[in-house]
Amino acid sequence: MEASAGLVAGSHNRNELVVIHGHEEPKPLKALNGQVCEICGDEVGITADGDLFVACNECGFPVCRPCYEYERREGTQLCPQCKTRYKRLKGSPRVEGDEDEEDIDDIEDEFNINEKKHEKRPINPTEAMLHGKMSYGRGPEEDENTQIPPVITSARSRPVSGEFPISSYNHGEQILSSSLHKRVHPYPVEPGSGRWDENKEEGWKERMDEWKSKQGNLGPDPDDATDPDMLDEARQPLSRKVPIASSKINPYRMVIVIRLVVLGFFLRYRILHPVHDAIGLWLTSIICEIWFAISWIFDQFPKWYPIDRETYLDRLSLRYEREGEPSMLAPVDIFVSTVDPMKEPPLVTGNTVLSILAMDYPVDKISCYVSDDGASMLTFESLSETAEFARKWVPFCKKFTIEPRAPEMYFSLKVDYLKDKVQPTFVKERRAMKREYEEFKVRINALVAKAMKVPPEGWIMQDGTPWPGNNTKDHPGMIQVFLGQSGGHDVEGNELPRLVYVSREKRPGFQHHKKAGAMNALIRVSAVLTNAPFMLNLDCDHYVNNSKAAREAMCFLMDPQVGKKVCYVQFPQRFDGIDRHDRYANRNTVFFDINMKGLDGIQGPAYVGTGCVFRRQALYGYEPPKGPKRPKMVSCDCCPCFGHRKKMKKHASGAGVNGTNAQGYDDDKELLMSQMNFEKKFGQSATFVTSTLMEHGGVPPSSSPAAMLKEAIHVISCGYEDKTEWGLELGWIYGSITEDILTGFKMHCRGWRSIYCMPKLPAFKGSAPINLSDRLNQVLRWALGSVEIFFSRHSPAWYGYKGGHLKWLERLAYINTTVYPFTSLPLLAYCSLPAICLLTGKFIMPTISTFASLWFIALFISIFATGILELRWSGVTIEEWWRNEQFWVIGGVSAHLFAVVQGLLKILAGIDTNFTVTSKASDDEEFGELYTFKWTTLLIPPTTLLIINLVGVVAGISDAINNGYQSWGPLFGKLFFAFWVIVHLYPFLKGLMGRQNRTPTIVVIWSVLLASIFSLLWVRIDPFIMKTKGPDVKQCGINC
Repeated sequence: MEASAGLVAGSHNRNELVVIHGHEEPKPLKALNGQVCEICGDEVGITADGDLFVACNECGFPVCRPCYEYERREGTQLCPQCKTRYKRLKGSPRVEGDEDEEDIDDIEDEFNINEKKHEKRPINPTEAMLHGKMSYGRGPEEDENTQIPPVITSARSRPVSGEFPISSYNHGEQILSSSLHKRVHPYPVEPGSGRWDENKEEGWKERMDEWKSKQGNLGPDPDDATDPDMLDEARQPLSRKVPIASSKINPYRMVIVIRLVVLGFFLRYRILHPVHDAIGLWLTSIICEIWFAISWIFDQFPKWYPIDRETYLDRLSLRYEREGEPSMLAPVDIFVSTVDPMKEPPLVTGNTVLSILAMDYPVDKISCYVSDDGASMLTFESLSETAEFARKWVPFCKKFTIEPRAPEMYFSLKVDYLKDKVQPTFVKERRAMKREYEEFKVRINALVAKAMKVPPEGWIMQDGTPWPGNNTKDHPGMIQVFLGQSGGHDVEGNELPRLVYVSREKRPGFQHHKKAGAMNALIRVSAVLTNAPFMLNLDCDHYVNNSKAAREAMCFLMDPQVGKKVCYVQFPQRFDGIDRHDRYANRNTVFFDINMKGLDGIQGPAYVGTGCVFRRQALYGYEPPKGPKRPKMVSCDCCPCFGHRKKMKKHASGAGVNGTNAQGYDDDKELLMSQMNFEKKFGQSATFVTSTLMEHGGVPPSSSPAAMLKEAIHVISCGYEDKTEWGLELGWIYGSITEDILTGFKMHCRGWRSIYCMPKLPAFKGSAPINLSDRLNQVLRWALGSVEIFFSRHSPAWYGYKGGHLKWLERLAYINTTVYPFTSLPLLAYCSLPAICLLTGKFIMPTISTFASLWFIALFISIFATGILELRWSGVTIEEWWRNEQFWVIGGVSAHLFAVVQGLLKILAGIDTNFTVTSKASDDEEFGELYTFKWTTLLIPPTTLLIINLVGVVAGISDAINNGYQSWGPLFGKLFFAFWVIVHLYPFLKGLMGRQNRTPTIVVIWSVLLASIFSLLWVRIDPFIMKTKGPDVKQCGINC
């Protein structure tokens, strides 16, 4: 079987579908013929049909027929490699245990090659190549008499005719049509259901016990020999909450309350004691301080219940990965999104994909989907090279259990890579693998160099076919399965996880909704092809740093106690390549280690765009399963509320009768059992609608690979979401460039809760823009998204009250995420006040008494105490906390200010701003990008503030020198205020100076000009100062 079956490109709306073969050079695979039996050493041999004899269809472990027969008759009946029970093959005698299998003598029936029991048809090469890749999640083939719950199909669903090669089928059109329209609703079979045969189950156990008793050399029953302590361990919870120690959290809460009280008395004093000779300055400062107090409440109180969590990976393995049985871990679809390969280098994306394919998780449970929203041939070819290199990299990672499993990061680690390595061949194989990776990098670099100059006729594939994505704004949808089950093996012959390239269709005149639209397309295409119940999304620059990250998430999502109500598990973002002092707070540890822990103690952390494992059903708009209600109190007849109690009792009894058929998800599904509701909610793909009803995932067994690929092209067509609830109630929510906040907020409003998982070894690591201009542009994009959410119908200030599922502290946190950009307005005014006071000789506060000064002292002490106690329970260092405080001012007077202006222009005038992808490239020199200066208008406001405050300090000191000793006392308060601004803007000043302490002329000219004009105007006009009359000429005798 080939590793690639061709690029499928097409458009559902235009009724086109093409399979492009030969786009890449054939890759040599490990030859299967001539294999030697790993048990006896003889050749494996061939079947009567001339094919290679395969004993185990799960892993393909080479065993000859005599050893296979002996193992089934006399041995354990298990494959030596994957421990899966051998199935009876054609021509093999029956043994004990075969009765529970389907009565099928042909191994080909396992792959659904025969459409009917007694009728054979020619095999389509494309379908044969794709079938192994697409077979994940299918159950056994159903008989015609099998009763399947009906699912209402779409009346407007229709097959797409085109150039898909199906002419070799007998009655091909009927087969394809039936496969498209045959809908299956495979609910899990449970005891008591119509498909559960109790007698058969009991008979199977009796036969197994009898067979085991005859095998004297097998020893006691494994169940009886199992350690009771191990069984008890497997029944334990997979995770637990670890509350913060009371010695740390209680003083913290007390200081918060004290600070709130002190803040109230401070504002009361400020309001009741105005400065009459500078009423404008006083009023401005009062308004700013009141807003800062409100903003602090929004930020502080959601951190009232911080918690930590622990996971138990050993218990997860004991429960879902028992020895000798197939793994019961839930499958995971992993999404990687990329747009522009020039800003998001293919080598970075390739490292992310390689780290995913090498995860410590069953290979048949992982499917990696790469979304290329720029339809770039460079991304496509790079992914093809990545798939080829993965055949060598993945077995190396798993053989030596290396961390991290992104080759670029692994080979650049400055650590002792021989630590804990005991295999003698490790050094030799590591050197060889490093050489292979360097050759891989050279091939990727060659592709990038080739892509720098676009040919006039557009890109041409290796078989001479024009690249379908030459026009990035007008191209068909494209899907390519690079690796997959039975479709891709590593150099040692083991299966590799699935790797699928996806580029959704784009046409002029359609809204594509940027990243959110691309993620929704991945949801649908993955549901058609693999339909895993859980999904992990990663940015292209966020590689898997901890190979057990998926297992960490499963400790919460698969926990029978708490997992049912968990919509997603969010991991903190960690970054590489940041300078030691973290000048611009790129690590953002205050948010990830303090704020997110606080939210985890309420209803869960917010979704932050990457490093998050979702429950698919939650993204489909379903509500969480409802737990059992508490029994109501029984009252006697004499109770005044007897009538009400009786009514409630009647209602409860009626609900009990009606509620026995469906609970939780089934309640939602019953409401959707109509044709129009299906189409309005999910779209016109009946195959996709069927997949949404499968709570535990899986693909309908009746779907052929050809039909699945045609349906996958359908669901990524540009008009599929029209007149549906996609982006409104389903999937990633539209309406903001920060779609992550909206998506998590909608789930919390439905009653779901989320989990914050912080393993000791960071799960994922990415790159951050350490350059000042890039960092400010990134913060501008986040702030603009928050402003958009604030003015949308999904604003946390007024959305989601109807259901009452969102806890009020959680709502407070979401409100804070949407209003924080507006703090830039009072912050800009407040940072200008010191310079104004120094230049005018006035101040925002009157002369205070000794008693009043106590409130000022108490406020400053409570502020510092809150910060120190926060650092104590969170583990954040004081340097990280201080960098966060500095960048709060830098971002507030620059990026947040521009975000508010752009947001208002978009809302009021309809002027939209373009989304700019943050560059993921790094300088060859370590931290070289840190000193690179890039001009942006965001630099003007903070530079102006720096200059006017420095001018104010010089003017204030000069005035004090001229006026004598008595003027130094009032000056200290003004100087303290000015230095507070300058110290907070100091990292910004260092960024302006760069390594050579040189600043571009345009920045100096604009800043000096604005500062000079501003200072002269304020000194001349004095708008905030009460005008006083001059001396009376008649009394003083001065001739004016």
